[in-house]
Amino acid sequence: MSSGKTPEYAAEETWRVFRILSELIDGFSLMSGLGPGVSVFGSARTGRRDPMYRDAQEVGKKLAQEGFAVITGGGPGIMEAANRGAHAVKGRSVGLNIALPMEQRSNPYQNISMSFHYFFCRKLMFVKYSVAFVCFPGGFGTLDEFFESMTLIQTQKIDPFPIILYGSKFWKGLVKWMDGVVLRGYHNIPSSHPGRGRRADHYTLKMTND
Repeated sequence: MSSGKTPEYAAEETWRVFRILSELIDGFSLMSGLGPGVSVFGSARTGRRDPMYRDAQEVGKKLAQEGFAVITGGGPGIMEAANRGAHAVKGRSVGLNIALPMEQRSNPYQNISMSFHYFFCRKLMFVKYSVAFVCFPGGFGTLDEFFESMTLIQTQKIDPFPIILYGSKFWKGLVKWMDGVVLRGYHNIPSSHPGRGRRADHYTLKMTND
């Protein structure tokens, strides 16, 4: 029985593999000598007058002053703010941009940057080269990064590392639901797990007060 797929389709899929491989190689080459980094996530829609923008800028600055590379998605909003803070003190300011039909535009505060076509290649770089995540208020992209990191920690695909949720007003409802419903109500996630030679709390979360 024919699959209905043309030879042209098969050739296109083969070339797609090479494009993915190229992005991974370029990403590894760019990031391998970076040193310890902290990824900062948050909404691209956050305006420059928003208090969260100013807070993200200060976080980026302080991280850079402590010797961490500041890694963001390279776009506007919270990403721009964190890059801007690191750039202001001549720190390593990394932007891992993504090609999107709307919203995404590169901010000018990156001294290390790369543009990705595939989200999963880009997300690999965030996880592989970060020692912590800082999640500011954001949308689906921020939530995606948060939940993927929690999944990788739970399944022991990566070592546990700090995940800081910045802005308790924004995050406390989600954390309460995870603890009260997902964990205690339905027992769908463990409260703790063996973590490569040590016990590690499943919630590697810290939630800051504004």
